[in-house]
Amino acid sequence: MAGRAAAGLVGVVVTGASVALAEILVRVAGSGPGPVEAVAEAFIDRTPPWLKDQAIAWFGTGDKAALGVGIVLVLTVLAVVAGLAERTERWRGSGVLGLLGLLAAAATLSRPDGGWGAVWPVAASTAAGALALPALVPRPAEVAVRPGPAARPEPAVRPEPAARPRSADRPGSPTPGRPLDRRRLLIGAGAVAGVALAGATVARVAGVRAPSPRLALPAPASPAPPLPAGADLRVHGLTPFRTPDETFYRIDTAFVVPRVDPAAWRLRVHGLVEREVVLTLDDLLAEDLVEAWVTLCCVSNDVGGDLVGNALWLGLPVREVLARAGPSPEADMVLSRSVDGFTASTPLEVLTDSRDALLAVAMNGTELPPEHGYPVRLVVPGLYGFVSATKWVSELKVTRFADDVAYWTTRGWSARAPVKIASRIDVPRGGRPLRAGEVVVAGVAWAQHTGIGKVEVRVDGGDWHAAELADQVSVDTWRQWLYRWDAPAGDHALEVRATGLDGVVQTSQHRPPAPDGATGLHRVEVRVAA
Repeated sequence: MAGRAAAGLVGVVVTGASVALAEILVRVAGSGPGPVEAVAEAFIDRTPPWLKDQAIAWFGTGDKAALGVGIVLVLTVLAVVAGLAERTERWRGSGVLGLLGLLAAAATLSRPDGGWGAVWPVAASTAAGALALPALVPRPAEVAVRPGPAARPEPAVRPEPAARPRSADRPGSPTPGRPLDRRRLLIGAGAVAGVALAGATVARVAGVRAPSPRLALPAPASPAPPLPAGADLRVHGLTPFRTPDETFYRIDTAFVVPRVDPAAWRLRVHGLVEREVVLTLDDLLAEDLVEAWVTLCCVSNDVGGDLVGNALWLGLPVREVLARAGPSPEADMVLSRSVDGFTASTPLEVLTDSRDALLAVAMNGTELPPEHGYPVRLVVPGLYGFVSATKWVSELKVTRFADDVAYWTTRGWSARAPVKIASRIDVPRGGRPLRAGEVVVAGVAWAQHTGIGKVEVRVDGGDWHAAELADQVSVDTWRQWLYRWDAPAGDHALEVRATGLDGVVQTSQHRPPAPDGATGLHRVEVRVAA
């Protein structure tokens, strides 16, 4: 049993060291994604919509971390299998490592920033692990056998005087024909793997967490109007009108946040246009920029979910850039592309009407955080993010829905996805006991680019009662609301619905997020004590 455990441990150590070596080589060479990142993003690319929704339902914005943990666990199991296979037959475990290396190489080749130049770190580290594994895994024949029953003792022989041991015969020194000390090898290999893993982790974290270069943001040529005094009701537990950067939801396909050099950033506008347009970041910052409050919502947001946020954005209206390019009359869609290969399909008319669809460079008064699209992203009111809010944007292709498809469209999601009217109860929260008497029920409602005209609350399936609305800032932002409920003792169910300024009432029909957004009424069950 000890031999099998040692073989499994060696498999984990060698595999971990190989992966860490590949990560270090990738960082040194700057030749593409590391193997873990490539495998993770290839997995994300092939995730069916139902599994994506389930992952977000379970882990929320921690879905990337959960995927990383899952990959490490699977890799650990396969590493143990490799060690045990190598113990059974020489080079069999190396074959398992070779297969893992081939999978990592294929995933690397599939990435937009991959290619053959990015494969060599995977090949080199895999070869190193495949050669090291046979030398380190203890075979059954090499394990010491316990002596059997004591044999008849030989007659005592007077020993010769002990000669001074040569250095090769001293305790702890290897001798010809003497098996290597497996314990020392494991400790040494573990130390090497630990250093390699630590180096890879430091390199990766340094690349992802290092602060982005500051941008010389200009004052907006068209600043947002001052917020009305009643825009934020300031109820305890109620979502604030402005979502701080650090709590703004993040849902995207990037396992590792892309690092974009602002000096090298370019936006290319091409396709069905009269002329191609290319903008640098300096070009963009020299324009007359617009400031606007806009609420963004993820299509994966379920009824009552928190994958929605509101921020103050600064950017150049997309319609101005498209006007310079001169879209062709037959064009009806803009395919935006991120530096990591993600694409989104946005109706051309949405980007050319009067709404504040922006090439955004700032969020809440500062540069975009890396995880929210630094240095430039798209912000489009009225559409779910998967068809509009491209982060790290680098390309706008003017085209037609009949000719091009976007990332999520090929995976069964809608090509056009206007945000559905929705509302949510923030307070009181289910499961927290309340006291009989006046209870403040409050939350937010949104219907981007339409605006909220009314919010109503009902208790235990009874009549609908109008809630008080916060001052409206824009039809492109959410709106807070509150309802003062005279709560009697007992168990109760609270529900909320919103009505848009266009008269559309939020439906009570429950539908899942796929393929174009969830519907239904948010319901909270509470217990009121006497």
